[in-house]
Amino acid sequence: MAAVELEWIPETLYNTAISAVVDNYIRSRRDIRSLPENIQFDVYYKVRPISSIGPCCRSRAAPPSTSTSRPVALESGSAAVAAFRYPTTLHPRVCLRICVPGGSCASATGHPLRGPTLYQQGRLCQLGSEFCELEVFAKVLRALDKRHLLHHCFQALMDHGVKVASVLAYSFSRRCSYIAESDAAVKEKAIQVGFVLGGFLSDAGWYSDAEKVFLSCLQLCTLHDEMLHWFRAVECCVRLLHVRNGNCKYHLGEETFKLAQTYMDKLSKHGQQANRAALYGELCALLFAKSHYDEAYKWCVEAMKEITSGLPVKVVVDVLRQASKACVVKREFKKAEQLIKHAVYLARDHFGSKHPKYSDTLLDYGFYLLNVDNICQSVAIYQAALDIRQSVFGGKNIHVATAHEDLAYSSYVHQYSSGKFDNALFHAERAIGIITHILPEDHLLLASSKRVKALILEEIAIDCHNKETEQRLLQEAHDLHLSSLQLAKKAFGEFNVQTAKHYGNLGRLYQSMRKFKEAEEMHIKAIQIKEQLLGQEDYEVALSVGHLASLYNYDMNQYENAEKLYLRSIAIGKKLFGEGYSGLEYDYRGLIKLYNSTGNYEKVFEYHNVLSNWNRLRDRQYSVTDALEDVNSSPQSTEEVVQSFLMSQNVEGPSC
Repeated sequence: MAAVELEWIPETLYNTAISAVVDNYIRSRRDIRSLPENIQFDVYYKVRPISSIGPCCRSRAAPPSTSTSRPVALESGSAAVAAFRYPTTLHPRVCLRICVPGGSCASATGHPLRGPTLYQQGRLCQLGSEFCELEVFAKVLRALDKRHLLHHCFQALMDHGVKVASVLAYSFSRRCSYIAESDAAVKEKAIQVGFVLGGFLSDAGWYSDAEKVFLSCLQLCTLHDEMLHWFRAVECCVRLLHVRNGNCKYHLGEETFKLAQTYMDKLSKHGQQANRAALYGELCALLFAKSHYDEAYKWCVEAMKEITSGLPVKVVVDVLRQASKACVVKREFKKAEQLIKHAVYLARDHFGSKHPKYSDTLLDYGFYLLNVDNICQSVAIYQAALDIRQSVFGGKNIHVATAHEDLAYSSYVHQYSSGKFDNALFHAERAIGIITHILPEDHLLLASSKRVKALILEEIAIDCHNKETEQRLLQEAHDLHLSSLQLAKKAFGEFNVQTAKHYGNLGRLYQSMRKFKEAEEMHIKAIQIKEQLLGQEDYEVALSVGHLASLYNYDMNQYENAEKLYLRSIAIGKKLFGEGYSGLEYDYRGLIKLYNSTGNYEKVFEYHNVLSNWNRLRDRQYSVTDALEDVNSSPQSTEEVVQSFLMSQNVEGPSC
């Protein structure tokens, strides 16, 4: 995000007092830690920048050596969290930059806080020195109304090179190992701290560090074979499953789900029940990511059955989101619409329009709109989600990257007929740049982003009038597609929808590269896999069938085969999306070209009329509806939405 310069306006006594403390930060450092968490956060947030950056900026925080660190005991009844005291050499003089989403923050008294040049170089590593101490950061986490500002500060530290997420996770893990022999009450306090810390790291997108925290919590849970710790273990498994899903560790995620079930069974044998909504929702997300759509749908039904009035809103929202996505891929669009619109409404009403959870629902709303062919509105929704994530996180954050990718693909689809792909390419490259900065080069998250960029480059190459540039772009697209295919095969194997999509994309690219036999081979392979996994009349099958028809029609002169494939693709598209489906245009134009080539001018005239009628339908479709205005209210309560969904089910869910 661009830097925002703010003017310091000491309009209140509180702001003046904060400034005085900040001006004497070094001398007041120990006293600051005794302040209430909201005031302590305001001080950290307002630490004023220094005029220059010293050599400290090249120093990076790292976990302390085991020989110099020692745990500090947690006093009975104290709200403070036990922490590790690092040696003074761990965090030398390092500059501090503070980031401000939206330009200002609220003080502990509710007054706006404004400070000078907060994005400019300052004492970031002094802030890092504070935040890398578990005791300090755990206390700051209790200032819940400052969470969006804390996310931005945290991201600024990570961007600066202060590996605060890793340091905190390491510190917590060490703390847990030290208290392994302590009594149950001490462990319970540590588990609660871990849930808050791991939850923050998870929300911020630092999944590997959050995983380390939750694994430490789970280890503590296993030390006592008691009912309370079984409940804690279930909660821990749910959180662990979430971060493993986010980090594409699906095999470990499946093991985590099985472990959660064993604790559920223990509780059931003792007449106790833990709510399973969040657990089943996360399993649905895992199965969806692996393209096991039938199983994902079944488990989303089970998750919906577990929604009760006492559940946290966050859990309800997440279950509704996952259930909606499962309905979309099963082409149950009416159900998907009801679920995702209510999720968006709930998130906005409960968390506010600038909260990351609201942006989560918007991304899934955009996914729904894109799949029901409301492409223009999906672009607007994805842009709104990206704006929120940038304002909350900024910097090189994985949540920002995924929003860029979603916007890139929707923009690519939206501008496909116009050939104007600059905006789509910008967002695709931003997504790849962020992901490669944060994650290893072979991380599965790169497969999707590379695929999107490759699709865009192919279209740019086709429209390019310079042969050398065209070949260079096509080769780059080829390399990206091959890389994506290898990542997908490594993660999911050959027989998977994601792998099939990559084969289909390679088929299109080979056609553009005039490698027609290779293109035919890729398309046939994609169709075979999709048909076996999704059935004969799925949208994904129609796409691949249409692409093979195009190859036969335009480049291989197999007109009879092309005609059959076009008609099949049209039939599937009409059945799923109606007469105004956008994808029909390319099939209609293909048939017009085909009948011209074969001299069947009666059919040419017929499909010119069909195409004209389609254009009139498109002009009327989605011309007025504002997707965001459409979710400002909900005609039904959550209970009514859940009951409506469950009553529509005729399929019995899996046994639990």
